[in-house]
Parts: sequence; structure tokens; C-alpha cells
Amino acid sequence: MAEAKNAITFDSIMAELRERNFRPVYYLMGDEPYYIDQISDYIAEHALQPEERDFNQTILFGSDVTASAVADAARRYPMMAERQVVIVKEAQNIRQTDALEKYMKQPMKTTVLVLCHKNGKIDGRKREYAKSIQQAGILFESTKMKEYLLPAFIERFLRERQVTIDPKSTQLIAEAIGADLTRLTSELEKVLISLPENDRRVTPQVVEDQIGVSKDFNGFELRNAIINRDVFKANQIINYFDKNPKAGSIYSILPLLFSFFQNMMVAYYCPKRQSQEAVAEWLELRSPWAAKEYMTGMRNYTARKVMDIIGKLREIDGKSKGLDNPNTPPEELMKELIFYILH
Repeated sequence: MAEAKNAITFDSIMAELRERNFRPVYYLMGDEPYYIDQISDYIAEHALQPEERDFNQTILFGSDVTASAVADAARRYPMMAERQVVIVKEAQNIRQTDALEKYMKQPMKTTVLVLCHKNGKIDGRKREYAKSIQQAGILFESTKMKEYLLPAFIERFLRERQVTIDPKSTQLIAEAIGADLTRLTSELEKVLISLPENDRRVTPQVVEDQIGVSKDFNGFELRNAIINRDVFKANQIINYFDKNPKAGSIYSILPLLFSFFQNMMVAYYCPKRQSQEAVAEWLELRSPWAAKEYMTGMRNYTARKVMDIIGKLREIDGKSKGLDNPNTPPEELMKELIFYILH
């Protein structure tokens, strides 16, 4: 989850806002625009009553205003309302910030000033400016979500909307969309609209129909084929990838396989590795069921082979980035890797 240096999180900010506890200043910055939009949109929709917005809500753009103009707007008093809201989009385009730094030292208690700084953060040389923002309100850095956190994000997003999803469908969506949360949530909304009222479940078939990801030929199924040492199925999927490059690439498959084999190597050190429950606890998995694939993998691959596979994954990763690889295309590297793992 995106976090600020002072441990302020997206969830903690939203919890305050839902309690109608509005701070005088919100400086929202970072490389993940999704959280910035969520916070600023919530303030725009909930800080004022609809009839109060005409006179008390101002939207500005950093490229069109100066810091002085923003500070002057923030110093105005609300008209027939408890507060006013000033939202500055593209705040990174405000060049001189002296007037804003001065405002931060004595912000108006009746103003909610929101500055949205996407795809970057405050210049490290402006420490006093950042410090003044933290003293006035909230300085929040929205960071890109790690790939391994996507399944949990998807499950939570749907659960909050009273929709269930199975692990395979979760993985399919995470692999297909990646860590662009704005696009990801847009695709999830599309899926939600498609679900009938009497069946609020996301299944692999729903994912295939609504997002266009094959439920049979994808990275998740390739990993399963490898775990079960199903040579025929694995080759089927690789051949499908050859004809449909968007369905799977070496750049999405490598992290998936590396994560699995790395965990399986750790599982070999479990004192009670014959027990599914013990392996799940050892790997800190959410349930014993999640350890099932590692139990299957340990039956099909020796610890020595797993170590060799991890070495091969590192080698192929380097080659896919051009290291010691003058001309082998990614699809051939993929075939080389899968052949090595299965034989």
C-alpha cells in the first residue's frame, strides 16, 4: 500500500475523511495516480453539500496559476458554508512555491487545500516546503504497488462490493492488467457491471469474456503445468503464446516462476515438509490450501533441481535484458527455459 514517510497511509486518510475530519492541507504526490485521484475526488464529492459547491469549490491547474494565486484562493472565506475547497491539479507545474510555503505556516482552518502532484514528488532540495506541508496537514506519497500485492488488492476491491473471486481468476487479472491501478480498477468495474444480481462471483470464464484473457492459456496455467510436470500442456501454452504474444511474455512469466521456485526452495527447509499445514505456516501463506501446489512441486522436483532452475531463471532474465545475448529473441528464451525446467 502507498505510504508517506510519516506512516500516513491511503487507508488512514480515507478513514479520517469518512469521519468528516478534513485537514487544512493535503499534498498528494507520487507515481501512482490512483490513490491521488481517490482522495481528491472523495474530498470534492463529500467536503461540501451539493448546493454549497458553486461558491465554495475551486478547481485550479498548476500550469495556469502561480503559488500566490493559489494562496490567495485558499485565504478566502467560505460563503454560507462551513468550509471551502480548493483543488490544484498538476501542482508540480507551480514553479515558485515561496507563497505557498508561507501559507502553510498559517493555513486557513475554513479551507481544505488539495494539491495533486502526479508522477513525481517534491524536489528533495525543498525540505522546508515539505516540512511546512506536514505541519499544516498531510503530505502523502502514493507509490506504485508491488506486483505481488495485486491479488490482495483485487480481492479486497471486489469484497468491498460484495463480490467473490477465486484464486485463479485473481491471478489471471493481475497478470493481464499489471500494476496500473487506474486501468485495473476500470477493468474490475467492467466485470462488476457484467455480473448478474443472483450470481456475484468472478470466475475464469467471466475474466475471459470481459477482459479477454484466455482461461486455458495464460501464465497461471503455464505455472500449473510446470508444477505438475505436464510437458504436453506446457508446450501447448508456449505455442499459444507464440501466436498470441499479448497472452503471455517472458517478462511476465519470469517473475511468476521465480517467485514459485524461490518459495519452493524455502519449503524444502521446513522441518515438517510432509505436512501441508506446516508448509503453509513456514511460507506464511494465508491458508493450508495455498501450500498444495508447493507439496506437488516438491514431489516432482528435487531440491537440487530447484536450485538449478533458480539459476537458470536468473540466466534467462539477464539474457532477456540483453546480457550475453546478441540476438536470441524472447520467445526462444522462453522455450529454452521451459525445456530446461521440465527435462
